[in-house]
Amino acid sequence: MRKMLLAALSRILQGPAAAGRTASRVMVASRNYGDFASEATFEIKKCDLHRLEEGPSTTAVMTREEGLQYYKTMQTIRRMELKSDQLYKQKIIRGFCHLYDGQEACCVGIEAAIKPTDHVITAYRAHGFTFTRGVPVREILAELTGRKGGCAKGKGGSMHMYTKNFYGGNGIVGAQVPLGAGIALACKYNGKNEICLALYGDGAANQGQIFETYNMAALWKLPCIFICENNRYGMGTSVERAAASTDYYKRGYFIPGLRVDGMDILCVREAVKFAAEYCRSGNGPLVMELQTYRYHGHSMSDPGISYRTREEIQEVRSKSDPITLLKDRMVNNNLASVEELKEIDVAVRKEIEEAAQFATTDPEPPLEDLGHHIYFNEPPFEVRGPNQWIKYKSVG
Repeated sequence: MRKMLLAALSRILQGPAAAGRTASRVMVASRNYGDFASEATFEIKKCDLHRLEEGPSTTAVMTREEGLQYYKTMQTIRRMELKSDQLYKQKIIRGFCHLYDGQEACCVGIEAAIKPTDHVITAYRAHGFTFTRGVPVREILAELTGRKGGCAKGKGGSMHMYTKNFYGGNGIVGAQVPLGAGIALACKYNGKNEICLALYGDGAANQGQIFETYNMAALWKLPCIFICENNRYGMGTSVERAAASTDYYKRGYFIPGLRVDGMDILCVREAVKFAAEYCRSGNGPLVMELQTYRYHGHSMSDPGISYRTREEIQEVRSKSDPITLLKDRMVNNNLASVEELKEIDVAVRKEIEEAAQFATTDPEPPLEDLGHHIYFNEPPFEVRGPNQWIKYKSVG
């Protein structure tokens, strides 16, 4: 009898609060379908131009669906990189590891502007591009932890991830740029109206092979966008100390260029749309500079505060964070509510935790797999192991 009375009293006391929560959910649900704007138009920063009479539009239209997708994708990359930081400090991820948090607007804006059939090749800060090109978080984290379920079967690690029309992460500074020109040559040769985007950092921008590639790409009018992700510090050296000219978008000299706000996803999207159309039209290559910023150090072995101050990092976070900028735009223009975006945050965190669980429990690849995938589509052959008596079978 006492239990029944307590239960009845509990229902009476919880009634208004429960009713309020239910009403709140109904109100949010009703706003989702009725009260939000379907799209909004935004003024965006004008790009700096080199050898171009006209540049990308200074206005951008974003639909509610696009905004929600961009927000979720950037938030997923941010949380994935923070989880990678945690796993590295726990010594579950070993070796080289270069994180992308702070630069999310670059890869997400680029992917929003190109086609899945277009081609992308980048440097070793590759996790964000791997995700936007279609690899699930669990396969990226499993690759970082060296597990069998990783996107490169646990053999590539942080710098060597691949998927369809995405050619990695590359560990040699600047070497992906001539490779990107080769991919663009294949695009032109095959006549499928596809383009290649070859990305590199400000630290790699002084490499001689990049200028050699510019020359060949201009001579052959290759459909290639050369994109410098200028995050202001090549390893631990500021651009001002490393480069006689920091106008990276002018470095092609005879190749047209654009300098873009790389912290604004809409600026990036509109600029890449413009550049993609330019290249598809048979005009040859274009050089683009995305002005961005990394929150972590160059790699996990770099604390990132010996050559820049904590105050500088905090100032960028407070004034130019790409996720916060998008969130404020969506809320202020009635494309989404704060509560709705918080729900996305919760769902993303859950996804990342589940992916991390998989990446820490999935088995490591067996030693027998060491010789696999040396060549593509070749008959099996024997590979000598650590000594001449150990043989592995290579399967393509």
